[in-house]
Amino acid sequence: MENANDSSGPARPDTMEIAYDELCGALAAQDLTGLWRRDGLGAQPTPRTRPHLWQWKTIAPLAKQAGTVVRVNERGDARRALQFCNPGLQMGTTESFFGAYQYLAPGETAPAHRHSPAAIRFVVQGKNVFTTVNGDACEMTPGDLILTPNWAWHDHTNYGSDPIIWFDAIDHPLVAQLESIFFQEHPDGMQEVIGHNVSERGFGAVGLQETSMSASVSSHSPLLRYPYSEVDRTLESLHAAAGGASVTVEYKNPITGGPAIATMTCEMTRVYPGVPTTPQRQAGGRMYVVFRGSGTSVIGGTEFAWSAGDVFVVPSWVPVEHNVSEQSDLFVVGNRAVLEALHLFRKAELDEQQKVTGVFAKD
Repeated sequence: MENANDSSGPARPDTMEIAYDELCGALAAQDLTGLWRRDGLGAQPTPRTRPHLWQWKTIAPLAKQAGTVVRVNERGDARRALQFCNPGLQMGTTESFFGAYQYLAPGETAPAHRHSPAAIRFVVQGKNVFTTVNGDACEMTPGDLILTPNWAWHDHTNYGSDPIIWFDAIDHPLVAQLESIFFQEHPDGMQEVIGHNVSERGFGAVGLQETSMSASVSSHSPLLRYPYSEVDRTLESLHAAAGGASVTVEYKNPITGGPAIATMTCEMTRVYPGVPTTPQRQAGGRMYVVFRGSGTSVIGGTEFAWSAGDVFVVPSWVPVEHNVSEQSDLFVVGNRAVLEALHLFRKAELDEQQKVTGVFAKD
């Protein structure tokens, strides 16, 4: 005969439920949790970053307005930059980067500072401006890419009679997640200029460099300015040789063959009219700046119409394809360089064009 007080048998369901709740409470009291309470790993990325687009016709007037009410020459950390805030994120344009349009008025300067996040400048509109990076005054004309590597002094000078707008990309969200943000203002306000476009002097032609430069290898490219004229010529040469709906070049460190900035992959894609590009997806979010042309991109089934000056985002592992009615240049910034260093990068092509299920309209 069984003893009614014997507790050695299986626990009743209600007793198990109470014990489980007590365990979870005890864990929480010690700042612990059970891994079994977490959602399982997904089969593929489920990005918080949303596909989104900002139109030049909206941004440019706001940048001009900011030029009349926001001053930039009083503090070293002050920049007249309009940041692109992704509606799916608490911070950032993508999960790794902030993108922004920065406006500098005629005759204006932006004081020197340096910070642990790395940044790039891509010129959209304007000229007669230079960004000084560690004493090297890099001239800025439309389509040029200027590097400001992490912890490099940099300031901006507009010596012309017209304003300039350029695109900034900075890996601030990535570095902030690593809790490694450092910042310093320059003690003299502006740097001493040691020369103009100095970094380009060591690279006279394709495949040629000054011999002493190979001894100074760093995490970023020794070439601080990548003129659009060279990019344009290279794109045309590649397309003439291979044809196709598009051609892409990456801005590289000419010594190591790695990315120009260790945490950023910067590219220029030229899309040609006729047929849409092959739909592709890849790990890591990307920011696109429409430098020239107009067209549409289908991003995860939603169609985005764009024209020169617009900026749009493609989240991680969301397919994208482009279709244009005129030759178009798209400047692209993504975090492939980081993912490749961590052996996490992957990409894939879709077998057929995406079905358009909607058209983007700002909420």
